[in-house]
Amino acid sequence: MTPAVGRSVSRKDGMAKTLGTAKYIDDLRFPGMLYGRTIRATIPKGRVRAIHLDFDPAGFTIVDHRDIPGPQCNFVALIEADQPFLVSDEINHVAEPILLLAHEDRDALLAAEVRIEYDEAEPVLDPEQSPTVFKHLRIRKGDTDAAMATADVIVEGTYRTGHQEHVYIETNGVIAVPENNGITVYGSMQCPYYVHKALKALLVLPDERVRVVQTETGGGFGGKEEYPNILAGHASLLARKSGRPVKMVYDRVEDMIATTKRHPSIIRHRTGVMKDGRLVAMEIDVLMDGGAYVTLSPVVLSRGCIHAAGPYRCDHTRIDGRAVMTNTPPNGAFRGFGAPQTQFATEVHMDRIAETLGMDPVALRELNALRPGDTSATGQVMGEDCSAVEALRAGVERSDYHRKRAEYAGSNRGIGLSLFFHGSGFTGSGEIYLASKATLEATETGARIRVASVEMGQGTRTMHAQIVADALGIPYENVEIVQPDTHQVPDSGPTVASRTCMVVGKILQRCAEEMRERLGEMTPGEYLREHGPLSITRQFEKPEEISWDDTEYTGDAYAAYGWGCDVAEVELDPVTYEVKPLHLTIVHEIGKAIHPSMVVGQIEGGSAQGVGWALNENVVMKNGGMANPTLTNYTIPTTLDAPRMDVIVLENPSGYGPFGAKGVGEMPIDGPAPAVVNAIRHLGLDVRSIPAIPETIMEVACASR
Repeated sequence: MTPAVGRSVSRKDGMAKTLGTAKYIDDLRFPGMLYGRTIRATIPKGRVRAIHLDFDPAGFTIVDHRDIPGPQCNFVALIEADQPFLVSDEINHVAEPILLLAHEDRDALLAAEVRIEYDEAEPVLDPEQSPTVFKHLRIRKGDTDAAMATADVIVEGTYRTGHQEHVYIETNGVIAVPENNGITVYGSMQCPYYVHKALKALLVLPDERVRVVQTETGGGFGGKEEYPNILAGHASLLARKSGRPVKMVYDRVEDMIATTKRHPSIIRHRTGVMKDGRLVAMEIDVLMDGGAYVTLSPVVLSRGCIHAAGPYRCDHTRIDGRAVMTNTPPNGAFRGFGAPQTQFATEVHMDRIAETLGMDPVALRELNALRPGDTSATGQVMGEDCSAVEALRAGVERSDYHRKRAEYAGSNRGIGLSLFFHGSGFTGSGEIYLASKATLEATETGARIRVASVEMGQGTRTMHAQIVADALGIPYENVEIVQPDTHQVPDSGPTVASRTCMVVGKILQRCAEEMRERLGEMTPGEYLREHGPLSITRQFEKPEEISWDDTEYTGDAYAAYGWGCDVAEVELDPVTYEVKPLHLTIVHEIGKAIHPSMVVGQIEGGSAQGVGWALNENVVMKNGGMANPTLTNYTIPTTLDAPRMDVIVLENPSGYGPFGAKGVGEMPIDGPAPAVVNAIRHLGLDVRSIPAIPETIMEVACASR
């Protein structure tokens, strides 16, 4: 039998999506269904003075905060109980939900006019002026002050990154159905059990009376991690009051105005180096704008700070991170969540260090890159799968970096690179806390997978089926996957953080190996006929050698890291100051490519997002809200704008993932932005913030004259 792992087998969801038979949330209808709508605040801070319904309420279901079972239930259960489902009095951001409406006629629903009177207050819009800190953490290694005093040169710099909108193809949407004295929610989401937890707290219901079903999901990128909790709550409140199913699907404008985005950041570096380029001390200050409520800011800040020193060895490191409140819509998870921001700053800073020393940027990185046996900023010892140097060398060689750098000098073309890494799975003890489970059942012809990990285009079903097929010794075609449904699958944790393959896939591998042992020489069908049902459930088990201190932020932050190097080539228009990305050479070391073509697709897609964040995607904020919430003036790279990409996949297996695999979904967005900005630096332009739109480039060019 030909192994499935390592081959680009046909996708489990490929045919249904190709034929158009796959059902997304807006394809679903229920008898008696109403359509729901959210009435939102139009100011960043203040209080509701009065609400005026300028329409005939007959036929409408209307919900406000008083329809929630109690004041103690009016919060979104996540990390902190600070974000209300509906405003009761105080408004803290533009687009905050105040009122919910439902009607069977969508046109009548959209035509209903609601006027809200406010008592406005002064908002906090600048994170540097915020008095409210959501999360503050520190990472310490060695004696930074003493080491800094020994440095030959100290290089300082401040780097800024902006918001980024997810722009998943399918907007947020759910349908809530009142049934069985409880609620069932169907929706486009990444984390069914997050929604389950939020609805239990909102509606005061036991586990068995809340059911959450993930429908086909058209992209997420982190934007459907925590936000569906809110939308599911709104639809459920309307369904509960009306006694009828309620569908709520955002249009693109509402989705862009109301939902979470990548955290903007301000990151300051102070680095002590010797004349030969050796890093001796690093001081890094990370400030992230969390928006009005905590949401996932502590998690984003945590990963950002752990990655802030980059893939470099330095015995003396001090990292301070803060996530603060502003009166803007809450920011949340976005592919890479925190690591792209901090690694952008580190990699742009590394080029400035090289420039200060008169040193080749490649030589500086190779001298300081982590190697097996070195320790990270948290003191984690790098294993044999540490591949920073290999990724760097492969990127430099494949791109012909040195020849092109000399050739482009003095022209309107530039070339730059970045070296980066990304931890797979939840940080530190996060996987222990999640205690993820997976179930594998024998079927007449093979096996059936039951996990809460969702398919949202990235290939989860296919990859999990490949792992099970090879571990169990059956054909790939004989593996089935159950759609995530909290009444049908165990809690496998969220589909985030590059954990779906390495963590959940490893649990499934263990299930399959145990099942294979139980089967012996029998086929699954033979076993069922002789012994009856066979179902194996396994839970995440922490490797004994992994150790992490949540208080001191020391130890093994992640079981494994992926490693990458991007080399970007750009061209500057001297008249319009537009930077055009020409070519991107991308090297990723991911342990093992379970499905090679899907891996390349993930890398290309994430890299395109990274180029967009670097050059195009400019969220314009005005009075606390997004002022350009359409795809005509928030521009993402199309196929005509994206650079040509040359992807190289390296494999240095990790013992912690299935068949040696590490995560791949998050890492592709870490490298493109700093590589692009470093290519702009090669043109003589000192850019330290993104997006590097033409106006920014022009300001830098004028300042350098």
